[in-house]
Amino acid sequence: MTKKQKNNLIRCIVSLVLVVGLSVAFHFAGLPWWVELIAFLIPYFIVGYDVLLKAFKNIRNGQVFDECFLMTIATIGAIATGEYREGVAVMLFYQIGELFQSIAVGKSRKNISDLMDICPEVANVLHEDGSITEEDPDDVEIGSIIVVNPGERVPIDGIIIEGDTSLDTSALTGESVPRAAHPDEEIISGCISLTGMIKIKTTKEFEDSTVSKILELVENSSMRKAKAENFISRFAKYYTPIVCYSALALFVLPPVIRLLLGLSADWLDWLMRALTFLVISCPCAVVISVPLSFFGGIGSASSKGILVKGSNYLEALASTDTIVFDKTGTLTKGVFEVQEIFTNDDVSRDYLLERAANCESASNHPIAESILRAYKKEFSAEIDHNLIYDVEEIAGHGISIKYRQVKGASVSYKESPDGVVESVDKKVASGEEVHYKIYAGNMRLMKMIGAPVTKEHDEGTVVYVAESRLSEKNQASEIKYLGCIVIADELKETSQEAMSKLRKQGIKTIMLTGDSENAASLIAEKVGVSEYKSELLPGDKVTEVEKLLGEETANEKGQTEAGKRSGKLAFVGDGINDAPVLARADIGIAMGAMGSDAAIEAADIVLMDDDPAKISLAMKISRKTLRIVKQNITFAIAVKVLCLILGALGIANMWIAIFADVGVMVLAVLNATRTLRI
Repeated sequence: MTKKQKNNLIRCIVSLVLVVGLSVAFHFAGLPWWVELIAFLIPYFIVGYDVLLKAFKNIRNGQVFDECFLMTIATIGAIATGEYREGVAVMLFYQIGELFQSIAVGKSRKNISDLMDICPEVANVLHEDGSITEEDPDDVEIGSIIVVNPGERVPIDGIIIEGDTSLDTSALTGESVPRAAHPDEEIISGCISLTGMIKIKTTKEFEDSTVSKILELVENSSMRKAKAENFISRFAKYYTPIVCYSALALFVLPPVIRLLLGLSADWLDWLMRALTFLVISCPCAVVISVPLSFFGGIGSASSKGILVKGSNYLEALASTDTIVFDKTGTLTKGVFEVQEIFTNDDVSRDYLLERAANCESASNHPIAESILRAYKKEFSAEIDHNLIYDVEEIAGHGISIKYRQVKGASVSYKESPDGVVESVDKKVASGEEVHYKIYAGNMRLMKMIGAPVTKEHDEGTVVYVAESRLSEKNQASEIKYLGCIVIADELKETSQEAMSKLRKQGIKTIMLTGDSENAASLIAEKVGVSEYKSELLPGDKVTEVEKLLGEETANEKGQTEAGKRSGKLAFVGDGINDAPVLARADIGIAMGAMGSDAAIEAADIVLMDDDPAKISLAMKISRKTLRIVKQNITFAIAVKVLCLILGALGIANMWIAIFADVGVMVLAVLNATRTLRI
């Protein structure tokens, strides 16, 4: 408990002891009414002075109608009519309810505050002279070398250049098992180095690092309210003044009508009914429990490595019936490895790999990186980027470059005196230059450039390679097909589990990929998605999602209506090319560890450990949160309406009013805290 909470608890206990003691004392001692009044005012002011002050400040500022105003009018009215114990009890139990709410909010905030602790205050920067200085992470430039000692948090994203360690990533991913980290591996900020000292070369500025992005997402999440929260805000805005005027009418109109009918007015009786009506009508239970439920749900999700950018997205996820998945990096690990190399005719294996590596060196796609790794392993050499120019990335097809070959390297073409380019092998004389245009991509690219592919392969993801020699006039010779490289991408361990759990939750799963039909069908069958679409360009994915968003659904009469979906659609992706689809879907879910910054920025929910099985957990959290919200709204309003009717009829006394207000609020708040235990 915080210092303020402890102080409020002490006030409540002292007030309760005084009320009980005074009630017993005055029961046996016949003292004047004014002595009893003064005595009960002591516990009243002890427990309620802050409520009274807030009510008077709000009245002075023109903000009259709130729960403090209702409590002040009801308790002062009860004391003024001689119901001293009831007046103090209303204030006491109201404060007990507020204490329960404060403790509940504190628990739900704990998950968020734990997340805030992932932000290191300093970075140990290593300088060229070997000295180390502590600097503010905001001041550390890209390319700096920082040292992280055992037990310290990584302050900025980067690449390990020296040292091995085990990383505690629980604050980011919810995963309790440490992960091994070695040189040349990427490392994200917020992790704790457990076993060894490591040196990291920073690749991002602090404001762009993972830890800063997470904190920004969490801090902004409360700004995006769910429909239920907006409804409650509007409800309270109009509800409170309505019940205040209704209580006034209940106090004035019946006595006036009774007087007109020649009956006694019974002003005191109707005043007590009006005051009871005010206490019952206090909207605390609904106003507090609904946002608390969403806050608890977001806190619960964040503790498990699921960052929800707002309660509106948590609410929307609960009504999701279709989830569309990207393949690479989402259902698969996105770590490609060269499996087979198939050459054409007289082309050597080394020649094909060298040509493909030069072409793919201009791309940062995981497929390109796998080919470059295979090249470095085979030749123990780096690509000479000075020989590459006129790079052209052909969206959804592949890439092409122009390549300058020099110094006696092996060449496959020569130009005859009459200008005809012939296919032969020879050595270029030292210093002589020969220029080529190299293509690497899918079968669509080969068909587009007219490369004579001798055999198509469907063993996995296939990169076809072709080239043509350029004459001195920069005219291309006939395209020669060199062969293809088969690359395999491994499924994530939890992809099948994720699809299985989502099916049990009644979710339709669809996979969209740019891969070939054969490769896509193989992955779809292994994973177990409901449907899949293959050979899609980035723009095609948007088109497919828009089709799904506008598909026909059955209305209440059983007729189909276009453009009216009964549920929401979510898209899960990780690449920069997924950003448009993530933004277009009802809910965008991005992979946070391997995903691109653009994808994370466009998404509404971020999975920090790239585990697709966490989507099922997020669904469970959202649905349970919505159930609790609906339970609280239904329970609170039903009890209040019943008690308001009983209060207006004079059946409900002040003690029933206390239950209708404080009791319902405590029960609703306790129910809301269940979101923390999902």
